[in-house]
Amino acid sequence: MSTHLPLAQTAHALPYPALARHLQALLRDPSVTVPARLVQPLAGGGSFFVMPATDARLAISKLISFIPDNATRGLPSIQGDVVVFDATTGQRLCILDGPTVTARRTAAASLLAAQKLARNTDGPLLVVGAGVQGHSHVDAFAAGLGVQEVWVASRSAHSADALVRHCHSLGLRAKRVDDANAALIHCPLVVSTTSAQAVALRAMPRADAFVAAVGAFTPRMVEWDAAICRRLALEGTLVVDTRDADHEAGDLLQAHIDVSALPTLGDIVTQTPSWTAYASGRSTGPVFFKSCGWAGWDLAAARCAVEAGGVGR
Repeated sequence: MSTHLPLAQTAHALPYPALARHLQALLRDPSVTVPARLVQPLAGGGSFFVMPATDARLAISKLISFIPDNATRGLPSIQGDVVVFDATTGQRLCILDGPTVTARRTAAASLLAAQKLARNTDGPLLVVGAGVQGHSHVDAFAAGLGVQEVWVASRSAHSADALVRHCHSLGLRAKRVDDANAALIHCPLVVSTTSAQAVALRAMPRADAFVAAVGAFTPRMVEWDAAICRRLALEGTLVVDTRDADHEAGDLLQAHIDVSALPTLGDIVTQTPSWTAYASGRSTGPVFFKSCGWAGWDLAAARCAVEAGGVGR
């Protein structure tokens, strides 16, 4: 009999350090298959996503809606579920809360990238955008990197102050900053989680910075100025989460960067020759990790939930 895990139980089943380890293990697993996701435009201007993935043990599909203007209705912008099946018997094992999985696996991917690539984790973490992903990235970086101080920038002072209070509840030092671009020089860790409807960041990160750019996950979305992205391509290290970013990484595509030539997080985890060749001579300059999302991350979350909690058994 399958288990339906609501929001709180789904979150409990996906602790960030364990989830990052599951993401790394998945990237090393040759049995993983992730078809292209289906994105269906909706009549009201939103999108409906169908995202399947399988390995030798599990088959999952995430069914999710994304309605950008749902805040005006008092509703979350992302809604849906992740349905998990046994790949051998076809039995449904569990249903996970889709927005919780999305928030946590996205932040865990950024955490894994930071664990592999960040050169300096001692200074403040700058979070630009104080929504769900801003909260999840604070939680992930505190749990997995030991971040102790957070600076929050948001178009909404109310949202920024709410995230600052959340940081304080975790025992972190935190403050709101009104100018994200001016704050970049002070922060070796940066996460951009805006709605990506317009450029929000126009300054160069510091040379030892690690940036996780999360907000833009379609070709039309953008958070980072194109000129800055081109400078990062020349002076720093650009990494994408998966090859799906080749046609989804709005920030980089709008800067006319050849995304298909960039290494992926999987290249780094498995130390492919292409990563070794790219990384040679790039020991200085900012690291820019572009995250677009992938059903493989949802499969890793399903593995984490099933193995840690024994759901569906």
